[in-house]
Amino acid sequence: AAARRRLALLLADRAAPGGGAGRRGAAPDLTELLPQWLAAAMRHGYRAPAPLLPALLEAGRARSDLRAAALAFGGPRARWLAGLNPQWRYALRAGPADGSAPLRRSAHAGAGTGAGTGTGTGTGDSDATQRLWEEGLFAERVAALAALRRRDPAAGRELLAGTWAAERAEDRLMFLDGLRPELSPDDEPFLERALSDRSRNVRATAAELLSALPGSALAARMAGRARSCVALERTDGAVRIVVEAPHECDKGMQRDGVTPRPPNGRGERSWWLTQVVGATPTAVWGERFGGLSPAEIVALPVADGWRPDLHAAWCRAAVRQRDAAWSRALLGPATAPPPASGGDAPTGSWGRDPAKLLSALEPRERAEWVAEFVSAQGLSDAFRLLAVCAVPWAEPLGTAVVDALDIARDAGSYPWSFSGVMGLAERCLDPAQADRLEVLTALPENSPEPAGAPGAAAYWSEAFQRLVGTLRLRATMRAELAGEGAAAELSPARPFP
Repeated sequence: AAARRRLALLLADRAAPGGGAGRRGAAPDLTELLPQWLAAAMRHGYRAPAPLLPALLEAGRARSDLRAAALAFGGPRARWLAGLNPQWRYALRAGPADGSAPLRRSAHAGAGTGAGTGTGTGTGDSDATQRLWEEGLFAERVAALAALRRRDPAAGRELLAGTWAAERAEDRLMFLDGLRPELSPDDEPFLERALSDRSRNVRATAAELLSALPGSALAARMAGRARSCVALERTDGAVRIVVEAPHECDKGMQRDGVTPRPPNGRGERSWWLTQVVGATPTAVWGERFGGLSPAEIVALPVADGWRPDLHAAWCRAAVRQRDAAWSRALLGPATAPPPASGGDAPTGSWGRDPAKLLSALEPRERAEWVAEFVSAQGLSDAFRLLAVCAVPWAEPLGTAVVDALDIARDAGSYPWSFSGVMGLAERCLDPAQADRLEVLTALPENSPEPAGAPGAAAYWSEAFQRLVGTLRLRATMRAELAGEGAAAELSPARPFP
């Protein structure tokens, strides 16, 4: 019952005039807690109370980032209800997060019966799945394909192959991207055929997927091109990497996904090199360079100013292939200051999005690297790095962030510069840290005020009060969802009659 009331309060706060608009003193921002509540409720296996479905659908209409969670939690009943209100039509366009097919209202069902029709994709009924694939709305077909791929990847691929030639280009692109989660070498023949698709975007996506399969024929073709472009040179005992970028982008390269025209301000040869090396299996380079490790290869000098382009390509390959060793080497030590951009920079990865490289590491290692970065570099460049860390933040990351905020406050920094990080901390810190942070809520005596920023000390105190209050509220929400009363009121999810 307590969890049910909490959901009603979160939805009501979202709908209240000014609800969720800006920061409101020391009070927790309930709007930002709604996504966490929904995720926690689904982990417990609950479904939404029927009287709250309209407010839940309204929340999804107002915030696109809530839609997948709202539809998954609302289940088939919410999607049936959405068919009765044109303002909730988004529910019929987007597949739900759980991969189940949206339900369309039956032409024979009364508006007040609460009944809907549609064929779920989790029953194993191949005839029903085929019928939904042939007759369903686009969102239903996307969801049906995703569900079938999870159960039987080969059957899902064959379902798509059966209608591939008749699909619209934009639909082929979406369906092809849907193969990504269960991608395997068995998908290679289908993707190879897609390299000849009439749509450039479909061809590019097929090439990207094939390059994520290091054993694919496309990866081998790219490796052959890359070997002819990058080599190790030994002169008078010195070792360096030399680069001879492609001089043309031939038809074979274009079929394999290399885009011939570079973005504005980018040279053609460097653009082609980055794409070729970025689609080459990372294992090639250890073989090419005599068994050197990724860290040893990354540390080598690169001749003629090619280092930024080569490292950017290696970053792309490491992320695409989820290669932790290469990602770790390209990131370098978290305590090293970011190099100046341009030129022959020491690592080259800082201009190429370290947040993506972090995503290839295991959550624990990711959190430890970002914690070291925050302790050494502060929070100025840490926002996107923090955003890729698992929630709740594992130690020592939480402590590093709080310490950095405290240091920034004591140094008289502008508090508004850290509002984004403070908001992340409210959502991502472990609620168990609330008591330890209580001391930071006090207004410090003789606190320095930045010039032109009167009231900064009071703002810092207020922000820490909000942080502590939010963490305690998150702990309360967690306890409510875990309680026996919550389980009785919310009801475990069950099939919709």
